[in-house]
Amino acid sequence: MHIILKKYLPVFAFFLSTFGGFAQLNNFSLIPKKDTANVYKEMLNDNSDDLMENHPADDIYNNLWTSDHVNPYKIPIDSLPDSVRIDVSNFIIPVRGEVTSVFGPRRYRFHYGIDLRLKVGDSVRCAFSGKVRIINYEGRGYGNYIVIRHDNGLETVYAHLSAVLVAMNQNIKAGDLIAFGGNTGHSTGPHLHFETRYIGNAINPAHIINFSTGLVHAKTYLLTKKNAFYYQHEVKVLASAKYYKVRKGDTLKKVAARNGTSVKALCRLNGLKTKAKLKKGQRLRIR
Repeated sequence: MHIILKKYLPVFAFFLSTFGGFAQLNNFSLIPKKDTANVYKEMLNDNSDDLMENHPADDIYNNLWTSDHVNPYKIPIDSLPDSVRIDVSNFIIPVRGEVTSVFGPRRYRFHYGIDLRLKVGDSVRCAFSGKVRIINYEGRGYGNYIVIRHDNGLETVYAHLSAVLVAMNQNIKAGDLIAFGGNTGHSTGPHLHFETRYIGNAINPAHIINFSTGLVHAKTYLLTKKNAFYYQHEVKVLASAKYYKVRKGDTLKKVAARNGTSVKALCRLNGLKTKAKLKKGQRLRIR
């Protein structure tokens, strides 16, 4: 026992320093006391010398386990298998709330998840069994968020949280309480932003889950490039879009002339009528 403790003492120190500082920095609980013992117990029972082994779906993710990015894999869609069957039978709905925003293009960007209405402090639960890969804070985006990799090969993202109740590398079961809902980051009101991803690439959660019933459409989800990644063209269009900030005295005709386009094109891109009046600071899409 003394030999094991001596072996993992530097690791214990790393966990204490890393998690303690991170929790103070982000002003929310990262590891409740009841979870700390579980993390240490798991480490002491680890018979391997490599603490980075035995992560969920390692064969799919080529043993890459990092907390740097939501999508650190950078695998092109064309490189993915033509079809994959994913077991989603143990799914538990993270939040029983109304869908307030769907997966798809927004005015200036693409929305890679589903927004579910909740109240600050509502319980957020894990969708599938797996392991916590990321706990982080993003002020201009996700706010407080968690990424969990699952045994079935999917990864899920839970964002805009008010508090996180799990630890990095913690094993989680479907339905476990992982966080409290909130309104942190770039958010216009309390909700859960929920994503489903496969090797970093977003999938419309509504293709897997019926959010009206809180159940999956089928026990197995058949992922194909055509049905899962149909939105890639829209993403490219949004990425190539250009915008113009309206100045005092601008009209559609002036903006069109200044940017080498037509009033008709501006109206089509921005959903405007030809006689619409512009406001200073208004953002117009010109390409």
